[in-house]
Amino acid sequence: MTQSSVSPPEPPVDATPPALAVRGLWKKFGTKIAVAGIDLTVPAGSFYGLVGPNGAGKTTTLSMATGLLRPDFGQVLVQGEDLWADPVRGKSLLGVLPDGVKLFDRLTGEQLVTYAGLLRGMDRETVAARTADLLAALDLVADARTLVVEYSAGMTKKIALACAIVHAPRLLVLDEPFEAVDPVSAANIREILASYVASGGTVIVSSHVMDLVQRMCDHVAVIAAGQVLAAGTVDEVRGGASLEDRFVELVGGRSTGEGLAWLHTSSS
Repeated sequence: MTQSSVSPPEPPVDATPPALAVRGLWKKFGTKIAVAGIDLTVPAGSFYGLVGPNGAGKTTTLSMATGLLRPDFGQVLVQGEDLWADPVRGKSLLGVLPDGVKLFDRLTGEQLVTYAGLLRGMDRETVAARTADLLAALDLVADARTLVVEYSAGMTKKIALACAIVHAPRLLVLDEPFEAVDPVSAANIREILASYVASGGTVIVSSHVMDLVQRMCDHVAVIAAGQVLAAGTVDEVRGGASLEDRFVELVGGRSTGEGLAWLHTSSS
């Protein structure tokens, strides 16, 4: 009698799709290639940093990944759903803080966050409660009824962040969220975002501050000339060095400052 062979059970498959998957993304402006075939996978529940020099293609990549700019080629999957096949559905899954955001600044801060919540289809009572919570958390209560046009750059950044998170999306994409924000407010924002990630949310943040990314993020991608030079966990990418040193090594182009001898000599 022949013993029948029994196949071993298949290992369990993680059915959770990445929070964001970018595949072969390209964008060209005239003769300039801004993004050249970028691939990125952002795991659900991660705090993902995107770093690169000025003009690297970070903002263009994030704009295409959030439905603000149509790619020439490539695919964007938000929680497994094709963003550009159904942009309305895809955008509903996101909270976005774009770089250089333009706001309806003739509204008060309170009105602006309320408007953002109502646009997301939330009921007025929920929007009112969340708006109050966000204004308190971001230290904007005293300026809730001030027109946004009168806000400082840092206050404008904070009210824009409130608009991005009022509908409690599972994926936040924040382009330079700490730019022009004072240290106390920045610490509050980091705490809010860390708590959000701990509860299962995903944050993608672009920043020029390497130390901040190293301390705040668990994953990072280094982008230059429209391409990904390195991506993975922060420890994998920095390889035992500081993230800043690894960044400089990958990107190159560091100047020695030669030719500025006059700066170090006193006039007689």
